[in-house]
Amino acid sequence: MKKIFSSGLLLGLACLWVGGVARAQELFVFTEPASNMPAHTIGLRANNWLAQPEAGGTLNYRFNPEVMWGQSKNLMLHAEGYFSNNSGSFQAEGAGAYAKYRFYVRDTLYRHFRAAAFARVSALKAPVQQEEISLAGYNSGYGFGLVGTQLLHRLALSSSLWWEHATDNVGSYEYPTAQPRDALNLSLSGGLLILPKQYTSYHNVNMNLMAELLGQQLLGSNKRYLDLAPSLQFIFNSQTRVDIGYRFELYGNMERMAPNGLLLRVEHLLYDL
Repeated sequence: MKKIFSSGLLLGLACLWVGGVARAQELFVFTEPASNMPAHTIGLRANNWLAQPEAGGTLNYRFNPEVMWGQSKNLMLHAEGYFSNNSGSFQAEGAGAYAKYRFYVRDTLYRHFRAAAFARVSALKAPVQQEEISLAGYNSGYGFGLVGTQLLHRLALSSSLWWEHATDNVGSYEYPTAQPRDALNLSLSGGLLILPKQYTSYHNVNMNLMAELLGQQLLGSNKRYLDLAPSLQFIFNSQTRVDIGYRFELYGNMERMAPNGLLLRVEHLLYDL
């Protein structure tokens, strides 16, 4: 496990340094940073996840539409829906809510640090089909955690630690009694702004290179996994964002429906609302 984790970390850091010296962004693809979207702003997201199930068969497609609201400079709220073809036909399976409160800010020249607390709750009407606990479309439950994000002149680094508790799914879909209901999750993320080399206006197209390590430990058992997720991000007119990322398992000994897959996301911000 240590050897695999070290290899993944080195690979992730290598990805972060490709492209030379650049200003950093704090918009990660597979995790949320401690920074918030601007106050009085609404964001619209379309999250598309494509993966081949471990058991083979039909391509797994998940669609999670999301609405985000910057209530203030410190508080951000999300509401999301969960759709998939896991049951043989594409259908709605549930909904969830996410809140993040930024409680610490430290700014200096060319760098700053942010810290935030966050919480998530979700309700799913679908069978529990894996040991992995995920409140973003697989399990009903709740969780909370902490995230810290450091902006350096060249890059942004972020780390999150959060706990999740799975409950029975809606519609008499009971959680398996033999499986742990609690999980501890850890993420390490970093990103570099590759383009533009020099800003001339808000209309410049931004290209960001990301790498993220994502791990989970089921509490009360020896079941765990560690994933690596490199990605590219494009921002147009400082308002529309396109993410392309691939997440794959470095190590794992738990049942997961589709640990390896492609994420395609489009996001658009509506300012001054």
